[in-house]
Amino acid sequence: MQALIGLILAGARLSGEDFLRLAAEADLHQLGFLADAVRKRLHPERVVTYVIDRNINYTDICVSACKFCAFFKAPDDPQGSVLSKEELLTKIRETQELGGTQILLQGGLHPELPLAFYEDMLRCMKATGIHIHGFSPPEICHFSQLSGLPTRTVLERLMAAGLDSMPGGGAEILSDRVRRQIAPRKCSADEWLAVMEEAHHLGMRTTATMMFGHIETWEERLEHLERLRSLQDRTGGFTAFIPWPFQPDNTALADVEKTSGLAYLRMLALCRIYLDNFANIQASWVTQGPKIAQVSLFFGANDFGSTMIEENVVAAAGVSFRLSEQEIRRLISDAGFTPQQRLMDYRPAH
Repeated sequence: MQALIGLILAGARLSGEDFLRLAAEADLHQLGFLADAVRKRLHPERVVTYVIDRNINYTDICVSACKFCAFFKAPDDPQGSVLSKEELLTKIRETQELGGTQILLQGGLHPELPLAFYEDMLRCMKATGIHIHGFSPPEICHFSQLSGLPTRTVLERLMAAGLDSMPGGGAEILSDRVRRQIAPRKCSADEWLAVMEEAHHLGMRTTATMMFGHIETWEERLEHLERLRSLQDRTGGFTAFIPWPFQPDNTALADVEKTSGLAYLRMLALCRIYLDNFANIQASWVTQGPKIAQVSLFFGANDFGSTMIEENVVAAAGVSFRLSEQEIRRLISDAGFTPQQRLMDYRPAH
């Protein structure tokens, strides 16, 4: 173990075997120390960033029926809805009044809305001047299937209509065994990665995520991270990585044991150590709460994520932490760091 620790501190790249050994043998303090060392090497200035944005779900109608989701409504559910342009614009205005710089735009896989609907929605939103961080690879694949157009053409059309960047939603675990069990109607791991690679080649920056702590094995967690690291080697298009633990309440996987704060911190640290070509790792206060998120800053995270003026998907699973910009700044400062509001690409907002 000492030889492995020495390699990490020297800046060497971890192999898959190294990752699994660390996961099995390293204690929490060792992982925190190593992740913090990697973080300091990449971010010696002790700044912790955050973004002011709002998560807008344009529809909760979805044909995917993922077992981990408590938010979606089936297409025949009378409670399902699609936001009107007026509702969208009201939410954007409220966000801008609070100093918000971007909208995180995502929705269910609606079975009927044409690609032109999304283009029109983007043009309407873009008229406000807001940055649109929208959709995700499963949505792009869904639009492609409905329209009969290649995913690259779908991306080009959405970018022309105003899409600025893309979140890493729908990755869950990039292993098809897992995906077949928890999200059989969603795009495959290969398709998720292909859409991200196309977006990067078109000049779009994106983020990457991982939802862990359900039915996946440690080898499958490694497969997920290895595939992301490999894609980042090729394109450099990912701005950040956001690992977050599955929230089982109100889902079809409700009997899965919830990931503890300590297990979350271990996984966060392992991700920071392994993903040596990702500049930024985001803490998940939305699922873990403010105190664990604050501790995350010593386990590899250098970004506090979003103020989440609105968040519906995790809230539907019974988790509803809320933080204002002032609270986020205080939590960062109290941990001994300097808070800095940022844009999607991590440039300072001011």
